[in-house]
Amino acid sequence: MDVPHDAVLLRIFTSVADRFGGEPLYQAIVARARDMQLAGATVLRGTMGFGPSARLHESHLFHLSQDLPVVIEIVDAGDKIDAFLPVLDEMMESGLVTLEIARVLQYGRQRAGLLQRIREQLGRRRPGGAVV
Repeated sequence: MDVPHDAVLLRIFTSVADRFGGEPLYQAIVARARDMQLAGATVLRGTMGFGPSARLHESHLFHLSQDLPVVIEIVDAGDKIDAFLPVLDEMMESGLVTLEIARVLQYGRQRAGLLQRIREQLGRRRPGGAVV
């Protein structure tokens, strides 16, 4: 496990129906975050939700256009998130944005010692798959 570092979680609550410049807002936000080289973004599509209007937004089998909730999550260093907020402000007409301090543990192939850990795991196995 790499050493944890502090970051900011930017969470954007919006709707599938919200648009920006002719495309879905969530797609525009992710594209802009990528252009600004933020660490990454994830879009989560909800099945039900409501906002300030208290109108229930939910999935219906026979409705062609659905106004389902969408959450976009972006985690990066505080200064990069701060630089993204004015861009986000220009894009959003409605919705909710939250900011949280997050402790990040990053995993992946770039971690130091990955090959060593793989070798150690392979070295502990006996023929036939038994673990020593």
